[in-house]
Amino acid sequence: MRWLLPIGPAAIAILRLILPYDTTDDTATVMQKVAAAPDTQNWVVWLGLIGMLTLVPAVIWIANVTREQAPRTTTAAVVLLVPAYLSLGLLVAQDAAAINGDTIAHPALDTAAAIFVAGHVIGTVLLGAAMWQAGLPRWAAAATAISQPLHFVAAVVISSHELDFVAWGLNAAGFAAVAITARHRVLAGFSARG
Repeated sequence: MRWLLPIGPAAIAILRLILPYDTTDDTATVMQKVAAAPDTQNWVVWLGLIGMLTLVPAVIWIANVTREQAPRTTTAAVVLLVPAYLSLGLLVAQDAAAINGDTIAHPALDTAAAIFVAGHVIGTVLLGAAMWQAGLPRWAAAATAISQPLHFVAAVVISSHELDFVAWGLNAAGFAAVAITARHRVLAGFSARG
């Protein structure tokens, strides 16, 4: 299962790079940009689905690696990240509806967006801190911790798809390092027992 770890962040990195609209665009502008690039928006929906299906298992897997050395930080990260990534379903549905020129307007969508934004930005910082406390590679912990605040800047403050790609790419690299490091720890444990 550890091979799943970087897939979600990598899918979202590509999604953020090719997204035909800016996060800060108003609804009318989003609809115009999606109408001009429906094939690209179709890829956005598929990549969003991949992220939705893989990010929660990745967070839970990493939490199993970090919880012994960083129980409080790990718990806080999971409490924020799991609901955030589960909320992606409504956001992906909104992107899918846009392909057909439809908009989804419901308070649940606004709630999901708020849970996603706050949860994944703060939760990923905490997950990076838990990785650091657990003695995982420092660069991977730092890359994970800074990835989502950098994503927030790229998506909301300056609207840079390239920087957003880098931000989510840092998240994917950090998760990949955990997968590799955890594998080596498991193999070392088996060697020590043998």
